Amino acid sequence: MWPLLLLILAANGAPLLLRQLCRNRWAAPVDLGLRLADGRRLFGATKTWRGIGVALVAGMALAPLLGLPPLLGLAAGGLAMAGDLLSSFAKRRLGLSPGSRARLLDTLPEALLPALALMAPLNLTGMDVLLLVMLFTLVHSLASRLLYRLRLRRRPW
Repeated sequence: MWPLLLLILAANGAPLLLRQLCRNRWAAPVDLGLRLADGRRLFGATKTWRGIGVALVAGMALAPLLGLPPLLGLAAGGLAMAGDLLSSFAKRRLGLSPGSRARLLDTLPEALLPALALMAPLNLTGMDVLLLVMLFTLVHSLASRLLYRLRLRRRPW
């Protein structure tokens, strides 16, 4: 469970770090500005191809250091980003703006999706999945506050 938690955290943090380095360069939104019938963006401007790409690379690069195959790291990063996109999609449909706070919706999909999808390859139990989601939520909350104080994050959540 611990290696997967680290992979999800790396995939989640890598886009933030790259945004600090690149600012707005190469920040093409995943939804390409598409608006649905409700008039709202599919995901929003903060979900970029650059962010997804660096999350995939982070997962693939970290996995061997944790004793896991690179493709498993790629899968973990991709699934975490898919969960993040699902969260953004749901928030847009609920009328919440990008960056707005939605406690569990902000963390649950990006931890739960990879944990459930990779249960078998990582030999995880249901209790492992529950613990991973709880730990990710806690670490995400603490790290977000710290990164906000360091001016690396725009909001403390």
